[in-house]
Amino acid sequence: MAKGFVKNAKRVDPYKSFKFRVKWDGKVVLGVSKVSALKRTTEVVKHRDGGDNSTDHKSPGRTTYDAITMERGLTHDPEFEKWANMVHAYAGDPAMDLANYKKELTLEMMNEKGHVVFRYFLHDCWVSEFTALPELNSNANALAIESLKIELEGWNRDEATKEPNESDPVPAA
Repeated sequence: MAKGFVKNAKRVDPYKSFKFRVKWDGKVVLGVSKVSALKRTTEVVKHRDGGDNSTDHKSPGRTTYDAITMERGLTHDPEFEKWANMVHAYAGDPAMDLANYKKELTLEMMNEKGHVVFRYFLHDCWVSEFTALPELNSNANALAIESLKIELEGWNRDEATKEPNESDPVPAA
């Protein structure tokens, strides 16, 4: 019977989703606690042959990539806001940074020990929604979270990132 792990044949449980990091501009983005799923959808184009109208044939159509959301606890790190302001600043259209508002992002998922097990490259990303402050509630017992909704034009998995040997030490980031 086929197993999901080759180098770590004794491992039977799948990877957990709680250990990951996001990079942009060559740096790890601090404090990101949640990233939504990477999802793409290809539309189905139905067509029929003229002589066989009772059967639909299907072929792939346009592919779209869903936006992702990123959340982190609110700190004095201005990176989320700086990026969001490249698309729209209070100063209006002249303040938009048309040359630099899109970024290439890297999303790395790690095993429990800290080895990178999957790496995805997210292409032509830009901020379509920014939450600077959450709802404030004096009766709540919660962290203040800021968030970005990031539009992207595509992503691909880094096929050079292979299954790590889990007995190896974790390399420096």
